[in-house]
Amino acid sequence: MIGQLNIRQRAEEKEESLSAHAIRSKQSRGRLKDEEPCPIRTAFQRDRDRIIYSNSFRRLKHKTQVFIAPQGDHYVTRLTHSLEVSQIARTIARALNLNEDLTEAISLGHDLGHTPFGHVGEEVLNELYPPGFRHNEQSLRIVDLLENDGKGLNLTWEVRDGIVNHSKTGEKTLKDWGQATSASSGQVNTLEGSIAKISDVVAYVNHDIDDAIRAGVIQENDLPPSATDLLGHSHRERINSLVSDIIKQSWPVTGLSRASSRGNATTRPAIVMSTGVLEATNALRNFLFEKVYDREAAREETGRAREIMRQLYDYFNKHEEKLPPEYRLHRDETERRVVDYIAGMTDQYATRVGEKI
Repeated sequence: MIGQLNIRQRAEEKEESLSAHAIRSKQSRGRLKDEEPCPIRTAFQRDRDRIIYSNSFRRLKHKTQVFIAPQGDHYVTRLTHSLEVSQIARTIARALNLNEDLTEAISLGHDLGHTPFGHVGEEVLNELYPPGFRHNEQSLRIVDLLENDGKGLNLTWEVRDGIVNHSKTGEKTLKDWGQATSASSGQVNTLEGSIAKISDVVAYVNHDIDDAIRAGVIQENDLPPSATDLLGHSHRERINSLVSDIIKQSWPVTGLSRASSRGNATTRPAIVMSTGVLEATNALRNFLFEKVYDREAAREETGRAREIMRQLYDYFNKHEEKLPPEYRLHRDETERRVVDYIAGMTDQYATRVGEKI
């Protein structure tokens, strides 16, 4: 009966009204393994649902964003961060007449590969594991291989591309990170992926400021005036300023502007900020690195987190038989399996296991 209602096909027909620069679900490059389309959901809606119902997504609620073991209920976690990124990205995608479902799926899945203890955990695994560790690559490994009892989620190419290219490791200055270009490291290949990438920055810059104020590390009037005078003096004002600027500066992607219709065939519209807003955003990020991130890296709790990560890595490499069965399904070397197991841990679970060993 459902198949006769053509629900998915009607949703796909609605996508025909999107910008010429949008990715339409029926034009997806496909999945790693072919499968029958869902009679109700488009390909990207299906990807979103698979991410939301995954174990890795649930575990994000107990993974640190910045502050390790904070005393309070309102600090941001990887889960709430992903939800905020999704909300911001969907607003921008809808305004720019792009594919909101694709943008949402990328946003919700972009941080699945984050380690326990925030960026500290990532740094330690990157130091210990010879090939290196990057959370965006781990996110792709999770959806391709580790989830669903080792079968992976079998997501579309476009969602996978947005997930793996949402971050440039070690990047401290924002430049062309919101643009979609040809395939290369750290460059997304869809405008929807570009929106998720730029929304990630908008979200964390603002909620990390809130968390730092909540923790008593900084006060609102400590923020650089060059940034707050332009963007605003509250979380709400800054988010609104950033989102409005991105929509205004990226308007040609809608296909509704004269500038878009006059552009030559080799020039593709991009998701960008104005120069002034980009400089203000960089000023806030630089402030956070100096006053918050670097300070947190020196705290006692952070040192303990580093010690736990090293203990776990050393112990399980010496005792591979102690790994859960699901992490021994694939023919990877021991170190790779250990990294997969540790990266999937929540802060609390990593601490408990560390105490046992």
